[in-house]
Amino acid sequence: MIKVPFLDLKKQQATIKPELDEAYRRVLDSGWFIAGPELEAFESEFAAYQGVGHCVGVGNGLDALHLALRAMGVGSGDEVIVPAHTFIASWLAVSYSGATLRPVDVDESTGNLDPALLKAAINKRTKIIMPVHLYGRICNMNSITQIAKDNGIRILEDAAQAHGSIYRGHRAGQFGVAAGFSFYPGKNLGALGDSGAVVTNNVDLATRLRSLRNYGSVQRYRHIDKGFNSRLDELQAAFLRVKLHHLDTWNLRRRDIARRYIAAFSDLPLGLPVSDGDNISSWHLFVIRTHQRTMLEASLKEEGIATLVHYPIPPFLQEAYLRLGYQGNDFPISTRISGEVLSLPMDPMMTDDQVVHVISEVRKFYGK
Repeated sequence: MIKVPFLDLKKQQATIKPELDEAYRRVLDSGWFIAGPELEAFESEFAAYQGVGHCVGVGNGLDALHLALRAMGVGSGDEVIVPAHTFIASWLAVSYSGATLRPVDVDESTGNLDPALLKAAINKRTKIIMPVHLYGRICNMNSITQIAKDNGIRILEDAAQAHGSIYRGHRAGQFGVAAGFSFYPGKNLGALGDSGAVVTNNVDLATRLRSLRNYGSVQRYRHIDKGFNSRLDELQAAFLRVKLHHLDTWNLRRRDIARRYIAAFSDLPLGLPVSDGDNISSWHLFVIRTHQRTMLEASLKEEGIATLVHYPIPPFLQEAYLRLGYQGNDFPISTRISGEVLSLPMDPMMTDDQVVHVISEVRKFYGK
């Protein structure tokens, strides 16, 4: 039986092991482990890759969003618009800032924030729109940025799953005042531990972020903010520098696998991801929708194919947010999506035989 893990990080690291070993030795020999030359180099290289002026490395993706909100002056009395269907970190960042969440349902075809519902959610307390580029597909930023501009509202992109994604010639992270990225190991650009970053073209915002991540200090023993300890360390920065060189190649392989999946499943009773020329996804995840999720998941498992569900419980139905009083019918599309989504293996390390095996077994399940 051909085994297909959901994501084979061990294999990925093995393909670049000499480079990772060299990065490790470089940091170890330097004796400098926090806020040193590796972080400075990665921040410069990732900012250049993203096509922005500044990158500020932090401890993880949640901190990237949380500290970005604080650096943008968001707090108690403000409202932040978020999608109802997303990983809970998007919501937690708003809660930690002290602002109020204003959830908006998502587009049926993409699972991303629905611009058609944005206007009704905006009021005089709205300070930020936070579109989440879910699964690697950038939101409809033409419409979202126009709505934000018309209403004098800033945009903070949650780009945690969109490393290398492109919308109408622009990378994720170029549409808002700032964007938060996660480098969790399973991301397209993943560290060997937790880490994250904020990218921005605003020099003042970047300066404030550097203070907030480091105990509120930009000068040793002088603290201008009640800051945090959230720093991307030298070792993770060195590893990320290595992986950044491979990101575009890995994303090309993901796109090839996605094209093969879509072509092979087009005649099946499945909800398939939307793919179009204006929106070049990084395909962090390949998520299908099916009314037979449990049975398909079990069938694939029997054939050695691992799947996951992203995400079975939307934030508004999580215990952490039940006090807000939302019900499933408040966000019907998000509720429906959470009951139907199933993520198939999407890994640049997959062999052609593994891709064929996934395709064959999904088709076999539907009798095709």
